[in-house]
Amino acid sequence: MMYGIKRTVKYLLGTDIAGRQIAVRPDDTFIVSYPRSGNTWTRFLIANLIYADRPVSFANIEQLIPDAEAQSSRYLKRIPGPRVIKSHQYFDHRYPRVLYITRDPRDVVLSYYNFSRKYRHIADDFPLERYVHEFVNGTLMSSAWGTWAENVGTWVAGRNGRPDFLLLRYEDMIEHTEPELAKVARFFGLDLTPEKLQNAIENSSADRLRELENKEGGAWVTTKNKRSDIPFIGSAVAGKWKSKLPVAAVAEIESAWGPLMVSLGYELMPPAPGNPSRCDSSHLEATVQTAHASEKRG
Repeated sequence: MMYGIKRTVKYLLGTDIAGRQIAVRPDDTFIVSYPRSGNTWTRFLIANLIYADRPVSFANIEQLIPDAEAQSSRYLKRIPGPRVIKSHQYFDHRYPRVLYITRDPRDVVLSYYNFSRKYRHIADDFPLERYVHEFVNGTLMSSAWGTWAENVGTWVAGRNGRPDFLLLRYEDMIEHTEPELAKVARFFGLDLTPEKLQNAIENSSADRLRELENKEGGAWVTTKNKRSDIPFIGSAVAGKWKSKLPVAAVAEIESAWGPLMVSLGYELMPPAPGNPSRCDSSHLEATVQTAHASEKRG
């Protein structure tokens, strides 16, 4: 009873976070990913496709493609349809159309580590190996969104192959931006010329977003009152884990999620001599069971 009253008061004041409690409409489209997987870049790419007649920036991105993890239920209710909404939620059967972005978890954890420092969730000297362990075991502050495998696995298992679901890999978007963005345009029913695709790409480049962050980051809901010495917009490079992540941390991630990673096209490090492969059927079964358990939690 008390929880219901508190939630109602927060809704009326516009101080709640919509998150998993968002009121979904039949014509909504969601851009979903585990955190630090390229969602912000994708938001800008799509906003620059749909709203090609206006400049897109951090000053108006929340009106064009709002973030359900940063905005209130009342705020989102006022956004006219059809809405395109950012989300980090694990599988939610109510989402009618979903564009899902996946990224190599070995790169995700490095980006998330810097993000956590920016948000002052951890100190600068927090051991990276310990952070990886918490990342794998789902004990970060983002645990409500599940682990990387639970988040990715529930969406892939529940929706992949359906016409109302588009799966993108961050790495493919980096390497083949125009053809991947053309897939996105078709998903949104947009008939765009190569010139318009290129305009959207240029207006959403990492350099452009970093420039906008420097100018508007202090006012944007996601970076307001956060550390300015650590950028929100990263380097937009795939594979940094190969030189930045300790071997033991790589092994921990691959041991936990190897089968799912392989199914998404991410190559694992060769196993050490004398050790069995990390990608056996028992691990695959455990990953699928974990994903389904996460879905049931909803």
